[in-house]
Amino acid sequence: MAQKDVPLKDYRNIGIIAHIDAGKTTTTEGILYRTGINHKIGEVRGDGDGATTDWMSQEKERGITITSAAVTCFWKDHKINIIDTPGHIDFTAEVERSLRVLDGAVTVFDGKMGVEAQSETVWRQANKYSVPRVCFINKINQTGGDFYKSLESIHTRLSKNALPVHLPIGFEKDINGVVDLIEMKAYTYSDYTDKQLVEGEIPADMAEKAKNARSLLVEAAVEADDDLMMRFLEEGEDTVTKEELKAALRKRVLAGDFFLVTGGDGRGVIVEKLLDVMVDFLPSPLDVDEIWGTDTKTGDQISRKPDSSEPMTALAFKIATDPFVGTLTFIRVYSGDLKAGSYVLNTTTGEKERIGRIVRMHADKREEIDHVAAGDIAAVVGLKNTTTGNTLCELTKPIALESITFPEPPVSIAVEPKSKADQEKMGIALQRLSGEDPTFRVHTDEETGQTIMSGMGELHLDILIDRMKREFNVEANVGEPQVAFRETVKGTAQVQGKHAKQSGGRGQYGDVWIKIEPNETGKGFEFIDEIKGGVVPQEYRPAVQKGIKETLDGGVIAGYPVVDVKATLYDGSYHDVDSSELAFSLAGSLAARAGVKQANPILLEPVMHVEVTTPEEFMGDIIGDLNSRRGRIDAMEDLMGGAKLIKAYVPLASMFGYTGDIRSMSQGRAASTMELAQYEEVPPNVAQEIIEKRSK
Repeated sequence: MAQKDVPLKDYRNIGIIAHIDAGKTTTTEGILYRTGINHKIGEVRGDGDGATTDWMSQEKERGITITSAAVTCFWKDHKINIIDTPGHIDFTAEVERSLRVLDGAVTVFDGKMGVEAQSETVWRQANKYSVPRVCFINKINQTGGDFYKSLESIHTRLSKNALPVHLPIGFEKDINGVVDLIEMKAYTYSDYTDKQLVEGEIPADMAEKAKNARSLLVEAAVEADDDLMMRFLEEGEDTVTKEELKAALRKRVLAGDFFLVTGGDGRGVIVEKLLDVMVDFLPSPLDVDEIWGTDTKTGDQISRKPDSSEPMTALAFKIATDPFVGTLTFIRVYSGDLKAGSYVLNTTTGEKERIGRIVRMHADKREEIDHVAAGDIAAVVGLKNTTTGNTLCELTKPIALESITFPEPPVSIAVEPKSKADQEKMGIALQRLSGEDPTFRVHTDEETGQTIMSGMGELHLDILIDRMKREFNVEANVGEPQVAFRETVKGTAQVQGKHAKQSGGRGQYGDVWIKIEPNETGKGFEFIDEIKGGVVPQEYRPAVQKGIKETLDGGVIAGYPVVDVKATLYDGSYHDVDSSELAFSLAGSLAARAGVKQANPILLEPVMHVEVTTPEEFMGDIIGDLNSRRGRIDAMEDLMGGAKLIKAYVPLASMFGYTGDIRSMSQGRAASTMELAQYEEVPPNVAQEIIEKRSK
């Protein structure tokens, strides 16, 4: 595939986002087939070659997307970089980091289900990054598929500002095309695999419906342009030309609070109409405002425009391990031109990095290129110390872009290598995998010496264990999943921490008074120095902070990290000869331990927001089961096809193995998703059990 020179205004950096199983990957396959990249459409499930963007063996087997894959294709002289993101909640970080660097998105909905739990989550993520998007209602040609009911669910659950730009012709299996409401033409096919769409007149039985739908579209479009609005009000909609309508709709979509909707079969020729919508209405890098960052020398806010003449600025948004070339760092270039062989500054680490090779990615295939210009996405081979969220820029023009924040992983398991030979390999594997995935953490439990893996859910950890086995040949024994509890305080305590030892020769002396109190939720640990005069000399205060922090990280009442606590150092004393950093660090540690115990300590547990979709007949059993798991039912809604949606908050500790339990409760017909909502206080009776278990 030759690299084409495409002006920046014709670039599109687009993510495909959706609930699991809505058909994101299949739609991406349809796009690649229609743009000539693939000669056939890969199947997401089955014994075939699998989908292009689902290239990991775990993805092919499970029929789900785990990592965001990047592919490049061309349509009507536009260059489209597409990232197919995962839909499963355990891989939410993949969606998060993709949306951070994309300009636009296509939200795919399952036409049989309408808006589902994860559809809402990815929609919220896109809102967070202000990503303009269009909607594609997939599978409307299947039994139970319904474009209009799905559109209604978008209006009810996501946004009233979503209007169709195409209307389907036919219903369920008889669908054979769309009416284009801008062109006011019908585009039909006899079979979804047809080579091209046939342009024709709108079917007579749809003329009225199309006319009404177009009126709504024109009415919404003219809001973007005052002159157009005046003409529309004075002379009617017939005076608005196709070009004006397109331009006004594009303006509204780019504002991020208006969404155009189309639909069809993601595998079929109708995808060409989706491609038209993508190039006509989604933003180019030039439509996105200049990006702002911090000048690391002065601390001032500075901007970079999407222009090759500006200083080079890029953000690393994903790390992947490639079996053939080693570490691949996916980057989005925001300004300037990144050339192979050049040196850049990583402003996050302060280190210089050499750009070895640059490759254009086509899922797991690579095409070597010599530079990446502003607005483009590519991968760099062989960066040593660059991780997700790091900024790369010109050596003499430092800028730090806002990094990407990820949630703390709530589920942990203990792993140990099966043999001595596996031990070293496991260390390398865990280091590589945690480098790739910012929501995967590894640490050693100091008490037991076990290696603890933490992730976003059971499936997340399952896949990581599977990858260790296949990619790194590591055989490991895996423990039961554990919940990442936390400790905090509800009250306030003022305590003394004094470390004094005299045993021949120089002694040790450190004495501090600390106030321990709650901090705002999510603020973490905060150290405040209120020493007046020199009762604790300046050089010993960082040691006090270090002692307090180490104690809090190790836990006080049950060995779990203490979070959201303020520690104020306000008094103390020292000895001219016997005081040292070590003595003050130990004094800080003693004060922290005593202070937490006196400040009404409590245990916190991760509470999940659980959504269950079920046929009505199983609703009673499912609600009863959620209640037995200490769950709080939050809401119940009616869905398409007579299904019910139950929303609840349930402690993670009660939710292990829930997927299997819900299947057996509903004869395999109910499905659930869950995501971390917040940490909440553990009821005293449950907390007592946990503390007793930990102390054994």
